[in-house]
Amino acid sequence: MDRLSNTVRPYAWGSTTAIPELLGTAPTGEPQAEMWMGAHPGAPSRLTRPAATGSAGPATGSAGPATGEQTLTDVIDADPERELGSATVRTFGPRLPFLLKLLAAGAPLSLQVHPDLGQAQRGYADEERRGVPLDAPHRTYKDANHKPELICALTPFDGLCGFRRPAEAADLIAALGVDSLKPYVDLLRASPEDRALREVLTAILTADPDEMTHTVAEAAEAAERLGGAHAPYAQIAHHYPGDPGVIAAMLLNHVQLQPGEAMFLGAGVPHAYLDGLGVEIMANSDNVLRCGLTPKHIDVPELLRIVRFEATEPAVLRPEAAPTGEELYETPVDEFRLSRYVLPPGGAPVDLTAATPQILLCTAGAPRAGQLALAPGESVFVPADETVEVAGTGTLFRATVVV
Repeated sequence: MDRLSNTVRPYAWGSTTAIPELLGTAPTGEPQAEMWMGAHPGAPSRLTRPAATGSAGPATGSAGPATGEQTLTDVIDADPERELGSATVRTFGPRLPFLLKLLAAGAPLSLQVHPDLGQAQRGYADEERRGVPLDAPHRTYKDANHKPELICALTPFDGLCGFRRPAEAADLIAALGVDSLKPYVDLLRASPEDRALREVLTAILTADPDEMTHTVAEAAEAAERLGGAHAPYAQIAHHYPGDPGVIAAMLLNHVQLQPGEAMFLGAGVPHAYLDGLGVEIMANSDNVLRCGLTPKHIDVPELLRIVRFEATEPAVLRPEAAPTGEELYETPVDEFRLSRYVLPPGGAPVDLTAATPQILLCTAGAPRAGQLALAPGESVFVPADETVEVAGTGTLFRATVVV
Protein backbone atom coordinates (compact mmCIF):
# COMPACT_ATOMS: atom_id res chain seq x y z
CA MET A 1 0.00 0.00 0.00
CA ASP A 2 1.07 3.60 -0.46
CA ARG A 3 0.91 6.69 1.71
CA LEU A 4 -0.76 9.47 -0.26
CA SER A 5 0.26 13.09 -0.62
CA ASN A 6 -2.86 15.12 -1.34
CA THR A 7 -3.69 18.55 -2.70
CA VAL A 8 -5.70 21.09 -0.70
CA ARG A 9 -7.89 23.29 -2.89
CA PRO A 10 -8.13 26.96 -1.78
CA TYR A 11 -11.68 27.77 -2.88
CA ALA A 12 -12.97 31.07 -1.53
CA TRP A 13 -15.75 29.43 0.54
CA GLY A 14 -13.29 27.25 2.46
CA SER A 15 -12.61 27.47 6.18
CA THR A 16 -9.25 28.97 7.12
CA THR A 17 -8.91 26.76 10.20
CA ALA A 18 -10.81 23.44 9.98
CA ILE A 19 -8.40 21.41 7.83
CA PRO A 20 -5.27 22.81 9.55
CA GLU A 21 -6.75 21.90 12.95
CA LEU A 22 -7.36 18.33 11.79
CA LEU A 23 -3.87 18.05 10.29
CA GLY A 24 -2.20 19.71 13.27
CA THR A 25 -0.65 22.42 11.09
CA ALA A 26 -0.62 26.19 11.36
CA PRO A 27 -3.31 28.05 9.39
CA THR A 28 -1.98 30.04 6.46
CA GLY A 29 -4.69 32.69 6.66
CA GLU A 30 -6.02 31.54 3.29
CA PRO A 31 -9.12 29.38 2.82
CA GLN A 32 -8.48 25.63 2.70
CA ALA A 33 -11.68 24.16 1.27
CA GLU A 34 -11.09 20.60 0.07
CA MET A 35 -8.36 17.99 0.31
CA TRP A 36 -8.67 15.55 -2.60
CA MET A 37 -7.79 11.85 -2.31
CA GLY A 38 -7.97 9.84 -5.51
CA ALA A 39 -7.11 9.89 -9.19
CA HIS A 40 -9.13 12.86 -10.42
CA PRO A 41 -7.12 14.56 -13.21
CA GLY A 42 -7.71 17.97 -11.61
CA ALA A 43 -5.62 17.16 -8.53
CA PRO A 44 -4.57 13.49 -8.34
CA SER A 45 -2.98 12.16 -5.18
CA ARG A 46 0.73 11.48 -5.32
CA LEU A 47 2.76 8.55 -4.02
CA THR A 48 6.31 7.26 -4.19
CA ARG A 49 7.08 3.89 -5.78
CA PRO A 50 9.96 2.25 -7.61
CA ALA A 51 9.93 3.78 -11.07
CA ALA A 52 9.39 1.65 -14.16
CA THR A 53 12.47 0.57 -16.11
CA GLY A 54 13.87 3.41 -18.12
CA SER A 55 11.81 6.09 -16.38
CA ALA A 56 13.38 9.14 -14.85
CA GLY A 57 13.58 9.46 -11.11
CA PRO A 58 16.13 10.04 -8.35
CA ALA A 59 18.15 6.96 -7.55
CA THR A 60 17.91 5.44 -4.09
CA GLY A 61 21.40 3.98 -4.38
CA SER A 62 23.60 2.33 -6.96
CA ALA A 63 22.26 -1.15 -6.14
CA GLY A 64 18.60 -0.25 -5.66
CA PRO A 65 15.78 0.61 -8.03
CA ALA A 66 15.00 4.14 -9.07
CA THR A 67 12.17 5.72 -7.12
CA GLY A 68 10.14 8.82 -7.70
CA GLU A 69 6.90 10.57 -6.95
CA GLN A 70 4.07 9.59 -9.28
CA THR A 71 0.43 10.51 -9.46
CA LEU A 72 -2.12 7.88 -8.56
CA THR A 73 -3.59 8.45 -12.03
CA ASP A 74 -0.31 7.43 -13.68
CA VAL A 75 0.07 4.40 -11.41
CA ILE A 76 -3.42 3.17 -12.29
CA ASP A 77 -2.96 3.91 -16.00
CA ALA A 78 0.22 1.82 -16.02
CA ASP A 79 -1.55 -1.33 -14.76
CA PRO A 80 -5.30 -0.95 -14.13
CA GLU A 81 -5.93 -4.64 -13.45
CA ARG A 82 -3.25 -4.81 -10.77
CA GLU A 83 -4.27 -1.60 -9.00
CA LEU A 84 -8.06 -1.78 -9.33
CA GLY A 85 -8.74 -5.50 -9.71
CA SER A 86 -10.38 -7.20 -12.67
CA ALA A 87 -13.93 -6.80 -11.34
CA THR A 88 -13.56 -3.02 -10.91
CA VAL A 89 -12.07 -2.61 -14.40
CA ARG A 90 -14.80 -4.78 -15.90
CA THR A 91 -17.53 -2.72 -14.17
CA PHE A 92 -16.20 0.83 -14.35
CA GLY A 93 -13.35 0.77 -16.84
CA PRO A 94 -9.63 1.35 -16.14
CA ARG A 95 -10.09 4.24 -13.70
CA LEU A 96 -10.77 4.79 -10.02
CA PRO A 97 -14.52 5.51 -10.03
CA PHE A 98 -14.67 7.62 -6.85
CA LEU A 99 -13.08 10.72 -5.34
CA LEU A 100 -12.68 11.06 -1.56
CA LYS A 101 -12.37 14.49 0.07
CA LEU A 102 -12.07 16.36 3.30
CA LEU A 103 -14.47 19.28 2.85
CA ALA A 104 -14.30 22.35 5.10
CA ALA A 105 -16.99 24.96 4.48
CA GLY A 106 -16.48 28.33 6.11
CA ALA A 107 -19.10 29.95 3.87
CA PRO A 108 -21.96 28.55 1.77
CA LEU A 109 -21.09 26.65 -1.39
CA SER A 110 -23.06 27.29 -4.57
CA LEU A 111 -26.63 26.05 -4.70
CA GLN A 112 -26.35 23.19 -7.20
CA VAL A 113 -27.69 20.00 -8.73
CA HIS A 114 -26.12 17.04 -10.54
CA PRO A 115 -27.39 15.11 -13.60
CA ASP A 116 -28.08 11.40 -13.71
CA LEU A 117 -25.88 9.17 -15.87
CA GLY A 118 -28.03 9.36 -19.00
CA GLN A 119 -28.39 13.13 -18.76
CA ALA A 120 -24.64 13.52 -18.31
CA GLN A 121 -23.85 11.32 -21.30
CA ARG A 122 -26.29 13.16 -23.57
CA GLY A 123 -25.25 16.61 -22.34
CA TYR A 124 -21.55 15.89 -22.72
CA ALA A 125 -22.02 14.47 -26.23
CA ASP A 126 -24.08 17.50 -27.26
CA GLU A 127 -21.49 20.03 -26.06
CA GLU A 128 -18.70 18.02 -27.69
CA ARG A 129 -20.66 17.99 -30.95
CA ARG A 130 -21.15 21.76 -30.73
CA GLY A 131 -17.47 22.31 -30.07
CA VAL A 132 -17.85 23.99 -26.67
CA PRO A 133 -14.34 24.03 -25.13
CA LEU A 134 -14.00 22.05 -21.90
CA ASP A 135 -12.57 25.08 -20.11
CA ALA A 136 -15.22 27.52 -21.41
CA PRO A 137 -16.99 29.31 -18.53
CA HIS A 138 -20.37 28.49 -20.10
CA ARG A 139 -19.59 24.77 -20.49
CA THR A 140 -22.08 22.72 -18.45
CA TYR A 141 -20.90 19.10 -18.83
CA LYS A 142 -17.22 18.49 -18.11
CA ASP A 143 -17.49 14.70 -18.56
CA ALA A 144 -20.01 11.96 -19.35
CA ASN A 145 -20.46 10.72 -15.78
CA HIS A 146 -23.00 11.32 -13.05
CA LYS A 147 -22.02 12.70 -9.63
CA PRO A 148 -23.92 11.17 -6.72
CA GLU A 149 -22.23 12.13 -3.45
CA LEU A 150 -22.26 11.51 0.28
CA ILE A 151 -21.14 13.89 3.04
CA CYS A 152 -20.35 12.57 6.52
CA ALA A 153 -19.98 15.15 9.28
CA LEU A 154 -16.82 15.32 11.39
CA THR A 155 -18.09 18.45 13.17
CA PRO A 156 -21.62 19.89 13.40
CA PHE A 157 -22.46 20.43 9.73
CA ASP A 158 -25.16 22.62 8.14
CA GLY A 159 -26.55 22.18 4.67
CA LEU A 160 -29.54 22.48 2.39
CA CYS A 161 -30.98 19.38 0.72
CA GLY A 162 -34.07 18.88 -1.42
CA PHE A 163 -37.25 20.92 -1.65
CA ARG A 164 -39.45 21.70 1.34
CA ARG A 165 -43.17 21.21 1.08
CA PRO A 166 -44.38 24.27 -0.87
CA ALA A 167 -46.72 25.25 1.96
CA GLU A 168 -43.78 25.26 4.40
CA ALA A 169 -41.69 27.35 2.01
CA ALA A 170 -44.61 29.74 1.59
CA ASP A 171 -44.89 30.22 5.35
CA LEU A 172 -41.14 30.83 5.70
CA ILE A 173 -41.10 33.41 2.89
CA ALA A 174 -44.36 35.09 3.90
CA ALA A 175 -43.06 35.72 7.42
CA LEU A 176 -40.40 38.03 5.95
CA GLY A 177 -43.10 40.54 5.05
CA VAL A 178 -41.42 41.53 1.76
CA ASP A 179 -44.03 42.74 -0.76
CA SER A 180 -42.08 41.64 -3.85
CA LEU A 181 -42.05 38.04 -2.55
CA LYS A 182 -45.84 37.80 -2.26
CA PRO A 183 -46.33 36.44 -5.81
CA TYR A 184 -44.02 33.54 -4.93
CA VAL A 185 -46.00 32.87 -1.77
CA ASP A 186 -49.25 32.82 -3.73
CA LEU A 187 -47.82 30.38 -6.29
CA LEU A 188 -46.53 28.07 -3.58
CA ARG A 189 -49.93 27.95 -1.92
CA ALA A 190 -52.09 27.67 -5.03
CA SER A 191 -50.45 25.23 -7.43
CA PRO A 192 -49.81 21.47 -7.31
CA GLU A 193 -46.50 20.84 -5.58
CA ASP A 194 -44.31 20.03 -8.58
CA ARG A 195 -45.68 22.90 -10.66
CA ALA A 196 -45.44 25.34 -7.76
CA LEU A 197 -41.78 24.55 -7.15
CA ARG A 198 -40.94 24.74 -10.85
CA GLU A 199 -42.77 28.05 -11.38
CA VAL A 200 -41.25 29.71 -8.33
CA LEU A 201 -37.67 28.60 -9.00
CA THR A 202 -38.04 29.68 -12.64
CA ALA A 203 -39.38 33.08 -11.55
CA ILE A 204 -36.50 33.57 -9.09
CA LEU A 205 -33.80 32.69 -11.64
CA THR A 206 -35.28 34.79 -14.46
CA ALA A 207 -36.27 37.87 -12.45
CA ASP A 208 -34.92 41.30 -13.34
CA PRO A 209 -31.44 41.44 -11.72
CA ASP A 210 -31.87 44.93 -10.28
CA GLU A 211 -35.27 44.14 -8.82
CA MET A 212 -33.97 40.86 -7.38
CA THR A 213 -31.01 42.62 -5.77
CA HIS A 214 -33.44 44.91 -3.94
CA THR A 215 -35.69 41.97 -2.97
CA VAL A 216 -32.77 39.99 -1.56
CA ALA A 217 -31.61 42.98 0.47
CA GLU A 218 -35.07 43.40 2.00
CA ALA A 219 -35.35 39.65 2.66
CA ALA A 220 -31.92 39.56 4.28
CA GLU A 221 -32.75 42.44 6.59
CA ALA A 222 -36.00 40.75 7.63
CA ALA A 223 -34.30 37.38 8.14
CA GLU A 224 -31.67 39.04 10.35
CA ARG A 225 -34.38 40.66 12.41
CA LEU A 226 -36.51 37.50 12.77
CA GLY A 227 -33.69 35.06 13.52
CA GLY A 228 -34.65 31.48 14.37
CA ALA A 229 -35.53 29.49 11.26
CA HIS A 230 -34.65 32.54 9.15
CA ALA A 231 -31.13 32.96 10.56
CA PRO A 232 -29.39 30.67 8.02
CA TYR A 233 -30.69 32.78 5.13
CA ALA A 234 -29.45 36.01 6.70
CA GLN A 235 -26.03 34.37 6.91
CA ILE A 236 -26.21 33.19 3.30
CA ALA A 237 -27.14 36.73 2.21
CA HIS A 238 -24.16 38.09 4.14
CA HIS A 239 -21.85 36.05 1.91
CA TYR A 240 -23.86 36.54 -1.32
CA PRO A 241 -25.58 39.95 -1.17
CA GLY A 242 -28.15 40.41 -3.89
CA ASP A 243 -27.85 36.83 -5.18
CA PRO A 244 -31.18 35.25 -6.23
CA GLY A 245 -29.89 32.01 -4.71
CA VAL A 246 -30.69 33.50 -1.29
CA ILE A 247 -34.40 33.31 -2.12
CA ALA A 248 -34.06 29.95 -3.90
CA ALA A 249 -32.40 28.55 -0.76
CA MET A 250 -35.62 29.19 1.18
CA LEU A 251 -37.32 26.56 -0.96
CA LEU A 252 -34.99 23.87 0.41
CA ASN A 253 -34.81 21.86 3.62
CA HIS A 254 -32.27 23.08 6.17
CA VAL A 255 -30.36 20.06 7.50
CA GLN A 256 -28.07 19.96 10.54
CA LEU A 257 -25.82 16.91 10.86
CA GLN A 258 -24.06 15.87 14.04
CA PRO A 259 -20.62 14.20 13.90
CA GLY A 260 -20.95 10.72 12.44
CA GLU A 261 -24.21 11.50 10.62
CA ALA A 262 -24.31 11.69 6.83
CA MET A 263 -26.43 12.90 3.93
CA PHE A 264 -26.69 11.32 0.46
CA LEU A 265 -27.31 13.53 -2.56
CA GLY A 266 -28.67 11.86 -5.67
CA ALA A 267 -29.28 13.16 -9.18
CA GLY A 268 -31.62 16.11 -9.59
CA VAL A 269 -31.68 17.05 -5.90
CA PRO A 270 -30.82 20.75 -5.28
CA HIS A 271 -28.43 21.22 -2.39
CA ALA A 272 -25.72 23.35 -0.82
CA TYR A 273 -23.30 22.97 2.06
CA LEU A 274 -23.26 25.91 4.45
CA ASP A 275 -20.77 25.30 7.25
CA GLY A 276 -18.72 22.52 8.83
CA LEU A 277 -16.06 19.85 8.26
CA GLY A 278 -16.86 16.50 6.73
CA VAL A 279 -15.65 13.51 4.74
CA GLU A 280 -17.16 13.60 1.25
CA ILE A 281 -17.16 10.86 -1.36
CA MET A 282 -18.55 11.07 -4.87
CA ALA A 283 -18.45 9.51 -8.29
CA ASN A 284 -15.43 10.83 -10.18
CA SER A 285 -17.14 13.68 -12.07
CA ASP A 286 -17.12 17.48 -12.41
CA ASN A 287 -20.71 17.88 -13.61
CA VAL A 288 -22.40 20.66 -11.63
CA LEU A 289 -25.38 22.78 -12.64
CA ARG A 290 -25.62 25.85 -10.42
CA CYS A 291 -28.81 27.51 -9.19
CA GLY A 292 -27.29 30.45 -7.32
CA LEU A 293 -24.87 31.61 -4.62
CA THR A 294 -22.14 31.88 -7.23
CA PRO A 295 -20.67 34.31 -9.76
CA LYS A 296 -20.30 31.38 -12.21
CA HIS A 297 -22.48 30.63 -15.21
CA ILE A 298 -26.04 29.46 -14.57
CA ASP A 299 -27.61 27.53 -17.46
CA VAL A 300 -31.24 28.10 -16.50
CA PRO A 301 -32.94 26.02 -19.24
CA GLU A 302 -30.70 22.99 -18.64
CA LEU A 303 -30.97 23.39 -14.88
CA LEU A 304 -34.75 23.36 -15.02
CA ARG A 305 -34.60 20.20 -17.13
CA ILE A 306 -32.36 18.40 -14.61
CA VAL A 307 -33.92 19.44 -11.28
CA ARG A 308 -36.41 17.04 -9.72
CA PHE A 309 -39.30 19.20 -8.60
CA GLU A 310 -40.55 17.10 -5.73
CA ALA A 311 -40.75 17.83 -2.02
CA THR A 312 -38.75 15.44 0.14
CA GLU A 313 -37.90 14.83 3.75
CA PRO A 314 -34.08 14.87 3.94
CA ALA A 315 -32.81 11.49 5.12
CA VAL A 316 -30.07 11.71 7.73
CA LEU A 317 -27.94 8.56 7.43
CA ARG A 318 -26.43 6.86 10.43
CA PRO A 319 -23.95 4.02 9.91
CA GLU A 320 -25.04 0.40 10.17
CA ALA A 321 -22.65 -1.53 12.42
CA ALA A 322 -21.44 -5.02 11.48
CA PRO A 323 -19.88 -7.62 13.83
CA THR A 324 -16.50 -6.91 12.22
CA GLY A 325 -16.59 -3.34 13.58
CA GLU A 326 -17.30 -1.81 10.20
CA GLU A 327 -19.90 0.97 10.25
CA LEU A 328 -21.36 1.29 6.74
CA TYR A 329 -23.11 4.31 5.21
CA GLU A 330 -25.56 2.58 2.86
CA THR A 331 -26.17 4.31 -0.49
CA PRO A 332 -27.90 3.24 -3.73
CA VAL A 333 -24.80 3.60 -5.97
CA ASP A 334 -21.92 1.30 -6.90
CA GLU A 335 -19.19 3.85 -7.73
CA PHE A 336 -18.40 4.29 -4.05
CA ARG A 337 -18.85 2.62 -0.69
CA LEU A 338 -17.97 4.54 2.48
CA SER A 339 -17.59 3.02 5.92
CA ARG A 340 -15.94 3.86 9.22
CA TYR A 341 -13.91 1.98 11.81
CA VAL A 342 -13.59 3.31 15.34
CA LEU A 343 -10.66 1.31 16.69
CA PRO A 344 -10.70 0.95 20.50
CA PRO A 345 -7.59 0.79 22.71
CA GLY A 346 -6.29 -2.77 22.88
CA GLY A 347 -8.54 -3.99 20.08
CA ALA A 348 -7.53 -6.83 17.79
CA PRO A 349 -6.25 -6.01 14.29
CA VAL A 350 -8.96 -5.85 11.62
CA ASP A 351 -8.38 -7.44 8.21
CA LEU A 352 -9.51 -5.11 5.41
CA THR A 353 -8.12 -7.11 2.49
CA ALA A 354 -10.49 -6.76 -0.48
CA ALA A 355 -10.68 -7.51 -4.20
CA THR A 356 -11.35 -3.82 -4.87
CA PRO A 357 -9.16 -0.69 -4.54
CA GLN A 358 -9.36 1.17 -1.24
CA ILE A 359 -8.42 4.53 0.23
CA LEU A 360 -8.13 4.61 4.03
CA LEU A 361 -8.35 8.03 5.72
CA CYS A 362 -7.51 8.68 9.36
CA THR A 363 -9.62 11.37 11.05
CA ALA A 364 -8.66 10.80 14.72
CA GLY A 365 -6.10 9.03 16.87
CA ALA A 366 -3.04 7.14 15.67
CA PRO A 367 -4.08 3.93 13.89
CA ARG A 368 -1.84 1.80 11.68
CA ALA A 369 -2.55 0.44 8.22
CA GLY A 370 -0.09 -2.41 7.84
CA GLN A 371 3.25 -0.94 8.83
CA LEU A 372 2.20 2.65 8.11
CA ALA A 373 1.34 4.82 11.12
CA LEU A 374 -1.33 7.39 10.34
CA ALA A 375 -2.12 10.76 11.87
CA PRO A 376 -5.37 12.70 11.39
CA GLY A 377 -5.74 13.78 7.77
CA GLU A 378 -3.33 11.15 6.43
CA SER A 379 -4.43 8.52 3.95
CA VAL A 380 -3.21 5.44 2.08
CA PHE A 381 -4.10 3.75 -1.19
CA VAL A 382 -4.48 -0.02 -1.03
CA PRO A 383 -4.50 -1.82 -4.41
CA ALA A 384 -7.00 -4.60 -5.01
CA ASP A 385 -6.18 -7.93 -3.34
CA GLU A 386 -3.32 -6.44 -1.30
CA THR A 387 -3.28 -7.73 2.26
CA VAL A 388 -3.97 -4.99 4.80
CA GLU A 389 -4.72 -5.03 8.51
CA VAL A 390 -5.56 -1.97 10.58
CA ALA A 391 -4.81 -1.72 14.27
CA GLY A 392 -4.09 0.79 17.02
CA THR A 393 -6.49 3.41 18.32
CA GLY A 394 -8.41 5.97 16.29
CA THR A 395 -10.94 6.47 13.50
CA LEU A 396 -10.48 5.34 9.90
CA PHE A 397 -12.78 5.94 6.96
CA ARG A 398 -12.68 3.27 4.27
CA ALA A 399 -13.56 4.19 0.69
CA THR A 400 -13.98 1.53 -1.99
CA VAL A 401 -16.43 0.39 -4.69
CA VAL A 402 -19.26 -2.11 -5.05
CA VAL A 403 -18.76 -4.83 -7.70
